[in-house]
Amino acid sequence: MAVSNNTIFDDVFRTMIEKMPELVIPLINEVFGTNYPADIPIIQQRNEHQTEDGEIITDSNLCIGNLIYHIECQSTSDSTMIIRMVQYDFSIAMDHAENRDGKYYMEFPQSCVLYLRGKGEPDFLEMVMVMPDGRKMEYQVPVVHVQAYTKDEIFQKKLIFLLPFYIMRYEKNRDQAETDSVFLEGMLKEYADIEEYLEEELLDQDREQAYRDMIELIRRIADYIFADRKKVKERLGDIMGGKVLELESDKLIKIGEEKGIKKGIEKAQLQSIHNLMASMKWTVKQAMDALGIPEDERNKYIDGLKQK
Repeated sequence: MAVSNNTIFDDVFRTMIEKMPELVIPLINEVFGTNYPADIPIIQQRNEHQTEDGEIITDSNLCIGNLIYHIECQSTSDSTMIIRMVQYDFSIAMDHAENRDGKYYMEFPQSCVLYLRGKGEPDFLEMVMVMPDGRKMEYQVPVVHVQAYTKDEIFQKKLIFLLPFYIMRYEKNRDQAETDSVFLEGMLKEYADIEEYLEEELLDQDREQAYRDMIELIRRIADYIFADRKKVKERLGDIMGGKVLELESDKLIKIGEEKGIKKGIEKAQLQSIHNLMASMKWTVKQAMDALGIPEDERNKYIDGLKQK
């Protein structure tokens, strides 16, 4: 039986690892003091590891250069985390154990834990392992406290990987964000800066899909944190989704100009409605309102969506 207890945070973390693994490189450089280039090849290895007690599933298992990297995403500090990390790392090491001249060698991965809440100590998780002959081995795993990084530090170090979790520093201020307009505007200004930064780092570098994916992941966690705060959700959605809407409109114009026929425009409109409903979590009416589709043309698009 697999050991797994996924949360929205695990899902977002693993989505980034799977769809945008290159974003983890600056984080690895930050934690381990490496200097990997942004385009270094990354081999994603299996996260399922067989043990006598069943299957262990790790959050990541990446081969970069000639080293293995293992990063776990943890929402809050947990006193037993080091025990799990040793278990995970041992399982990864077992997968790569090899016989050299009659002796088996196990190389443990470079590991760290990403804590999404809190920003204090410790900087390392530690365990002392006592061998049968009395020798003691100290096992250390570095800790990354996401909330310890300011927005500007994230930008300067290109830690885009941390941005979906940035909203969690406002988790304890949900009521204030909903009722205090000054506080809300300050938070929204930060997210306007984040959106602009993502445009520069991703969209302007011809990485539109990565930009769309990152916006969607940021919105997913923000919607979760502010699930019952309608005003905050709407205002954040406007900021983080505005460019996505503009991209869809630009595509409509481009396709329409290239094809010059009504059918091509209608097909593009239908795709844009579908994209906005998926990425913005909008209803069909909200998507068509945003695209300015006339009331007398809406039924054909609703019918078209049913056929998708």
